[in-house]
Amino acid sequence: MRCGFQGLAAKVQTALEENPLGGNVFIFRGRRGDLVKLLWATDDGLWLLAKRLERGRFIWPQADGGKIHLTSAQLSMLLEGIDWRQPRRTAALSML
Repeated sequence: MRCGFQGLAAKVQTALEENPLGGNVFIFRGRRGDLVKLLWATDDGLWLLAKRLERGRFIWPQADGGKIHLTSAQLSMLLEGIDWRQPRRTAALSML
């Protein structure tokens, strides 16, 4: 995934038919699934954020027409490598 600001903004316009400066967050995943890039426009500029997992792969949802709408909680879980479609309660910690 070698695209930068212009390359990802062009993909948003051509493939998704969206305005990359509209304030939405657009997420792109690398082929291996261990790298994501987020493109986000604010009033004062364009953000490009990247995260690569040391182990494992990002859980990637099925996209209808290339698009999926996530809540901020779902996005947070996706970026942490948690399967947000099937969250599981972890064992409770006990304090002595």
